[in-house]
Amino acid sequence: MTDKIADSDVLLVVDVQNDFCPGGNLAVPGGDEVVPTINQLSTRFKHVVLTQDWHPTGHGSFASANPGRQPFETITVSYGPQVLWPDHCVQGTKGAEFHPALQVPHAELIIRKGYRREIDSYSAFYENDRTTPTGLAGYLRERGLKRVFLAGLAFDFCVRYSAEDASRLGFEVVVIEDACRGIDIDASVEATRRRLSELGIPCTGAHAIA
Repeated sequence: MTDKIADSDVLLVVDVQNDFCPGGNLAVPGGDEVVPTINQLSTRFKHVVLTQDWHPTGHGSFASANPGRQPFETITVSYGPQVLWPDHCVQGTKGAEFHPALQVPHAELIIRKGYRREIDSYSAFYENDRTTPTGLAGYLRERGLKRVFLAGLAFDFCVRYSAEDASRLGFEVVVIEDACRGIDIDASVEATRRRLSELGIPCTGAHAIA
């Protein structure tokens, strides 16, 4: 089955940044492999939005900001469980820049997230407290954009949360899984596939988008 792209569709490209690619501080295995696929995909869409993780130094989700803790431990904070990460995507650093091979010159908006020191932000729509909005939903609605195609990093965190929130907000959602890569902490990739299936969110391949 082929998904025919309409003028009311948008490609949401999640966090294709140096720190999430090989050699970065929080490298997603094969993270750079999504870049050629996304570049090619983006040419089929009239509307493209990029997200950019944009943390201040000493962000609360960094293990280094939590004495005695190690990266990938989980702690409980005011909004629930929080995985602690290596320092990554710090504002103004090379690690926070988009991958140099990412070529989406017609992108209409960049949503920066995770810049509030005490709240992490996976979703393109809400911070991790699930109540603080990024403004993306309002932007899409004002532009008349109704269906969100998701690609980027990481499949089992920022892509997953963005897909869940887009669905909850009433948008149609499609995840282009071969344009994503996962971190896979404690089988989180399989858990993501299960959750997306429960929500009726299809995972498809780039070849099926025309």
